[in-house]
Amino acid sequence: MMKLTSKQATLLVLAALIAISPFFFPSGYYFRIGALIFVNGIAVTGIVILTGYAGQISLGHAGFAGIGAYACALAPIYLGLHPGLAIVLGAAISAALAYLVGRPILQLRGYYLGVASLGMGILIFMVLSNERQITKGPDGIDVPELGLRALLKDWGLNLTNGEFWYAFTGLCLLIGAWIALNLYNSPSGRALRALHGSEIAARTVGVDVAKYKLQAFVISAVYASVSGSLLALQNKFVSPDVAGYMHSIEMVTMAVLGGAGSVLGAIFGAGILTLLPQALTVFAEYEQLMLGLVMILVMIFMPQGLLPSILRKFRGKDE
Repeated sequence: MMKLTSKQATLLVLAALIAISPFFFPSGYYFRIGALIFVNGIAVTGIVILTGYAGQISLGHAGFAGIGAYACALAPIYLGLHPGLAIVLGAAISAALAYLVGRPILQLRGYYLGVASLGMGILIFMVLSNERQITKGPDGIDVPELGLRALLKDWGLNLTNGEFWYAFTGLCLLIGAWIALNLYNSPSGRALRALHGSEIAARTVGVDVAKYKLQAFVISAVYASVSGSLLALQNKFVSPDVAGYMHSIEMVTMAVLGGAGSVLGAIFGAGILTLLPQALTVFAEYEQLMLGLVMILVMIFMPQGLLPSILRKFRGKDE
């Protein structure tokens, strides 16, 4: 019997969860929650590449999500682009901006890098909030239909709006996870993990540290942009909050909570942090307090993240 590789096992588990979960949904509302988990999962997969692989930190990645979201809102209006092509445009703009901004700020380390990236995210948020003539400011702007659901209906596949976005975002997440997992064992992935361990040691063995840090930053920006685009298209509306500071913090928290060194762990963290507010509605007045308490307990008792810690415990029992 052929033994599955780690990459194959991760993709198989992820695909199985996406396919099986709808059978346990008590109502159609949970298709929307599932799609939101997948959108967040795409964003945190990018954080895994930047933080888990390369060991860099960004507190401004929601800015790239904002670029992707507003590309889908504005490109059809001002450029006449189809919303699907607007996703590509948003990703290209995010990649170009990440390249230009990343060159100087990635020379910084530790919390200096975090603060610099935070400043970048705040600037993007301010532009989206203040350019009222173009973005409609804090009031937000409507986003046109993607149109793919209607096309599927013509082909005989009649899905509700929730079912369509669940399936579509789930497929996008699988593709994003596949790319990230392929990167892990590639020459570039090994170089990223080397500089995560020690930049000095990586430089000693010939790794171009600046090049690979910038590469990780650009790739993670594209992931964030695509997640923002999908969120905007799903909601058919976008406001500057998508590029807000708290959204950046949520991305990092999801990745760290589940396990920033693992694609499946980070997606697991995205699922937990997306579902937790739904579960804590019975504690409406104390929701933020309960959420913070859960996160503190995880960081104290499971510092490497929920999923890696749980798997390590089971392996220890088996041994």
